[in-house]
Amino acid sequence: MRIAFFDSGIGGLTVLSEAIRRLPAEDFLYFADTLHVPYGTKSLAEVNQYVKESVHAIMQEEIKALVVACNTGTSAAISELREMYSIPIIGMEPAVKPAVEKSLGKGRRVLVFATPLTLSQVKYTELVARVDDHSIVDSFPLPELVPYCESLNFDPVEIGHYFRTKLAPLDLNQYGTVVLGCTHYPFYRDILQDVLPAHLELIDGSKGTVKRLISMLDERNLLGSRGTGSIKLMCSESNPEYVVKMEKALAYLQQKSPAK
Repeated sequence: MRIAFFDSGIGGLTVLSEAIRRLPAEDFLYFADTLHVPYGTKSLAEVNQYVKESVHAIMQEEIKALVVACNTGTSAAISELREMYSIPIIGMEPAVKPAVEKSLGKGRRVLVFATPLTLSQVKYTELVARVDDHSIVDSFPLPELVPYCESLNFDPVEIGHYFRTKLAPLDLNQYGTVVLGCTHYPFYRDILQDVLPAHLELIDGSKGTVKRLISMLDERNLLGSRGTGSIKLMCSESNPEYVVKMEKALAYLQQKSPAK
């Protein structure tokens, strides 16, 4: 049986890539909701419906756990999904808590990059309120980054210019940690590190999510030992070209060194 990963597009491949690295004896399924990507600029009600439709399709396959590898999708539907299905379902949230812990020690602030919808959700507001006792977290939307990523635009000159223009109004020296609060954003980790001041640390939720996945599989005696790391790629429409895009995006991630 496979471990399934779901996102609106290719963003969740950043989480899958971490899982492949950590769980070489498992087999995987990745499902992209290509009919409705991107989620970050849509309404909560729309995303809720899209997620449930996609997960219904995923559940027709033989899977033993599901990772909703999308911060927006998690906010919109994770509670309902856990009521609907009995397998372990792991969601994602921006890595604000570890970022706050890191930045407090440096005497600096935290900057969260995410989609407009994620930043507008009560779930995100409550997360920040829960962990940000010293009011050091600032949020910043980067709505254009998902379309860039979905078009496999990783050009360091063009994307670097985008970041410099977008971030120009910010005093980046006051921050110690930047949270990549959308699963698409870690595709741009290297470009961001070139653009941002050297002292800034970039973190995302992939490592914590996969750690939680491993813990839940272990608790239920579901950790595999006979898998081969095979990956089945699916999308919500018959789209061979998008499957090729997913293959290229995953290869792009796997040729990079793991995030520190």
